[in-house]
Amino acid sequence: MKSVLVTGCSSGIGRCIADGLKQQGYNVFVTARKQSDIEILEQAGFAVIMLDLADVDSIHSAVENVIIKTGGQLYGLVNNAAYGVTGAVEDLPIDALRDQFETNVFGTQQLTNLIIPVMRKQNEGRIIQISSVLGFVTMRYRGAYCASKYALEALSDAMRYELSNTDIKVCLIEPGPILSNFRNNALKNFQVVINKDKSVFANDYTKIENELNGDNYTVPFSLGPEAVLNRVVHALQSNKPKARYYVTFPTYLFAFLKRVLPAALLDKILVRV
Repeated sequence: MKSVLVTGCSSGIGRCIADGLKQQGYNVFVTARKQSDIEILEQAGFAVIMLDLADVDSIHSAVENVIIKTGGQLYGLVNNAAYGVTGAVEDLPIDALRDQFETNVFGTQQLTNLIIPVMRKQNEGRIIQISSVLGFVTMRYRGAYCASKYALEALSDAMRYELSNTDIKVCLIEPGPILSNFRNNALKNFQVVINKDKSVFANDYTKIENELNGDNYTVPFSLGPEAVLNRVVHALQSNKPKARYYVTFPTYLFAFLKRVLPAALLDKILVRV
C-alpha cells in the first residue's frame, strides 16, 4: 500500500483528495494547521500531521513525523495547501505579499526539498502541485496570488527537468473555478489586508465584497473538487503522467487563448473578467 502526504486538508480540494485517495486504498497522511481541523480529521479516521508552511520548525517536524510513520517510504506528495490574498498590487502591504509567498512558495518548496531525498532513495515518487489557471494568466486584484502560483509553476518545471533521470515525476494540476471554501477565506484575508476606504479602487472592492458575501455566488463553469481528485489519481497511477493537467473549461480556454492571441487582445479580455 503506497503512502501519500496531502497538505491543506481541512476542507475543499484537499479534503476531497484525501477522502478519494483513502477510498482508492492509499495510505493517506493529511496535514492541517488549526487544532480544530486536526481533531475533525482525526475523527474521520485520518493520520493527521500538524503543518504550518509559514513555520520552518513545523515543516521539519512534519517531515520527520511522516518519515517515521511510513518507515522512510513515501510515494506521493500532493502540495495543496495555499491561500489567496485579494487586492490591487499598489494597495498590498509588502508584508502581506511576503506572507503570501511564505506559504504558497517558500514553505511548499522547503517541504518538497525535504521529501525529495526520500523519493531519491527509493528511486520513485510523485510530486503533485495544485496550481491554478492563475498560474499562467493574471487577473486584476489577484496579483499576489497569481505571482505565487507563477512561481510555483516555474519551480515545478525546473524540478521536472532536474529529476528527469529518475522515476520521480513532477505534475502540475491547474484548476479553474472549483466549488470550495476558498472564496470565503479570500474574503477574510481581503478584509484584514486591504484598507478599502483609502483606495482608488474602493468601488471595485465593494463589488468584490458583495460578490464573495453572496450566498448564491458562483463562477460560471465551476466544478466540484472531485474534478481535481480525478487528475491527482491519474498523476499518481499513470506510468507516463502529464506535466500539466487542466481542470474546468476556463482553464482550457485561457490556455488556448494565451497561445493564439496577441498580448494586447488577451489583455482586453482579462481586464473585463
